[in-house]
Amino acid sequence: MDISDLERQLDGARTDAEALISGLSEECAAWRSTPGAWNVAECLDHLATANRVYLASMQEPALRARCLGKMRRGPAKPGLVGGWFVRSLEPPVKRMTRMKAPRNIVPRVNPPLHDAFIAFLATHDQVRAFVGTSADLDLNSIRFPNPFVRGIFFSLATGLNVIVAHERRHLWQAWRVRRAAEAAA
Repeated sequence: MDISDLERQLDGARTDAEALISGLSEECAAWRSTPGAWNVAECLDHLATANRVYLASMQEPALRARCLGKMRRGPAKPGLVGGWFVRSLEPPVKRMTRMKAPRNIVPRVNPPLHDAFIAFLATHDQVRAFVGTSADLDLNSIRFPNPFVRGIFFSLATGLNVIVAHERRHLWQAWRVRRAAEAAA
């Protein structure tokens, strides 16, 4: 996997999110299949928060690596464990790969759709910018602390792949909620 593939995946997620909210009413965006299930706006809000938290833990190691001259030597791809984790995030979500969101990235309850979408786009664009400014770094060897599990470190390559897989996962979830809400209307 190369930087251009990450950029293509990010472009795809943005296009998918734009299509997701196109013509979507606030009422439909706030619909939930069962009490406690996330609605469309909450899925977008969760992505915005998760992107912000994940990216924040990646930035300092990237800056340090740049100062140390850790420049790119090959394609940016996750390692064995990181690759497994990335694959576990991919949709369609199976019952055994469902995970409870860590407390610090649980979405706000019923955020306005427009606010959640703008927040998602802002953090999504920050990830896109990080990919661009870090493309010349050795993303495979630079490690950052997982912000959700103490003692776990991933490569920046893994982190970026986690972000794009996580976006696909929750956009897939949001589409399922939207379709169910439209069917129930």
